[in-house]
Amino acid sequence: DNIVFHCIIFPIILKEHGEFILPTNVPANEFLNLEGGKISTSRNHAIWINDYLTSFPEKEDVLRYVLCSISPENKDSDFTWKDFQTRNNSELVAIFGNFVNRVIVLVNKYWDGYTPNRSNTNKEDDIILREICQYPDKIGTYINNYKFRDALFELINLARLGNKYLAENEPWKQVKTNPKKTETILNISLQIVFSLSVLSEPFLPRT
Repeated sequence: DNIVFHCIIFPIILKEHGEFILPTNVPANEFLNLEGGKISTSRNHAIWINDYLTSFPEKEDVLRYVLCSISPENKDSDFTWKDFQTRNNSELVAIFGNFVNRVIVLVNKYWDGYTPNRSNTNKEDDIILREICQYPDKIGTYINNYKFRDALFELINLARLGNKYLAENEPWKQVKTNPKKTETILNISLQIVFSLSVLSEPFLPRT
């Protein structure tokens, strides 16, 4: 009863004051459990941030990523260290980090770290460029609607798109026979890297 009273009375008081911006939407999540049990600080069944940063220095973005990816938006979810390791290795490293690293290595190897020019594009290139432009609206819409898991999923999908584009076009092979085409492939790949760097900031601000 006290909670209901405060939820009704406090906004009325603040509104009457006239100088405060009141919330228009208060999203609520379900419960996040830890290794199959309820989180309890009194029983020390919790993840203490100081302990985490001691064990994993400068890895706060990994924890932020995992917590967002399993956020209990619609139903209870469970944090496990095995899942934490899997998401770090198979998503952040194998998909996101792998794509960025491959592109930067290739650009450094063939163009001394400078962005190569984009010349004539084919149908596939044009489709990729259009898709890149759609991701800011996709991710932004999900964030505005408090669907952070879906927003994060789309971010990783953009990295998947980049990996698929590289794998299908094999610029490390085409550079020998068609350097102009390789320039276009790596230019577009860098566009994806740039988009990832901007769109990942809400989820991986330090990265």
